[in-house]
Amino acid sequence: MELNNIFVSIIIPVIELNDYLRESIYYISKLSYPYFEIILIPNNPINSGLNNDHRLSLKFIPAGKIGPADKRDIGAKLAKGEILAFIDDDAYPRKDWLTNALKHFKDPEVAAVGGPAVTPEHDSFWQKVSGAVFLSRFAGGHPDRYWPGKGVYEVDDLPSVNLLVRKDIFEKVGGFNCKYWPGEDTKLCLAIKKLNKKIIYDPDVFVWHHRRASFLKHLKQAGNYGLHRGFFAKRYPENSRKFRYFLPSFLVLFLVFGFLLANVFKPLFKLYLTGILIYITTIFLGIIDINRKIKNIKISLATLPYTIGTHIWYGIRFLQGFLFTKELKSKLGR
Repeated sequence: MELNNIFVSIIIPVIELNDYLRESIYYISKLSYPYFEIILIPNNPINSGLNNDHRLSLKFIPAGKIGPADKRDIGAKLAKGEILAFIDDDAYPRKDWLTNALKHFKDPEVAAVGGPAVTPEHDSFWQKVSGAVFLSRFAGGHPDRYWPGKGVYEVDDLPSVNLLVRKDIFEKVGGFNCKYWPGEDTKLCLAIKKLNKKIIYDPDVFVWHHRRASFLKHLKQAGNYGLHRGFFAKRYPENSRKFRYFLPSFLVLFLVFGFLLANVFKPLFKLYLTGILIYITTIFLGIIDINRKIKNIKISLATLPYTIGTHIWYGIRFLQGFLFTKELKSKLGR
């Protein structure tokens, strides 16, 4: 596959026209790689308000009130590109996004490529705090998804906010073909891995991604992740039943049952306090790790309640998904 003749279809599911989408289109227009089209899948027709001064190839496909996974599948069916580039409406790419991603597709065994989705510098303080929570393994689990990692390596799961897939492979596995959101990307990546194809993480396949603007919105997002990951750990264990995904739930169980047992059996109280101390120490190690990356002590310290809240709520929702949820469907909107 020659880089100079690859056509890319950039697919963006969206509810309605918004300022983030306008920003995303602007930055897409600045991409160094010129051979692409943009496919927007809103709920309803967008007749005005989105200027196309950049002479971009824009397609609008109103799809009604359906989930992002369904919208991406619709966009993929009408895409002309050999490569499908999925990005969210509240994200925007760095100038070399496509250039850096496409080089990996020279290897015919590579089916998908992705990279980090980093909080923009112009996000608000609390948006930056929301994003910073995920920058440490002590806190978020997958820091390379939110900050450029070290080097290029193979993975088994990448988020659809920044994911490029060969169209023929996408069609072969049946697309996203699910009602899950979030989680549709995990299902797709699992299907790709079952074909013995490679999924590549490259820190230079880089997009910016806006974060949630308040503590409650952050917890809602984290809870959705936990619910879906718990359900996926049960339904799709190949790339979801990993020890690190269970850790927040173990924390919740320890906090609840450890407290009850420590009050019934007094000798266990010191052991319980030791466990709490170990957890608090881990949280502060996470803050140090975060500050090494962003070099902003105010934001780093502000992640303390966000991190604890994330662990507890994610853990509760993970247990819900793993133990009690029989089926999941997309929750439309944010």
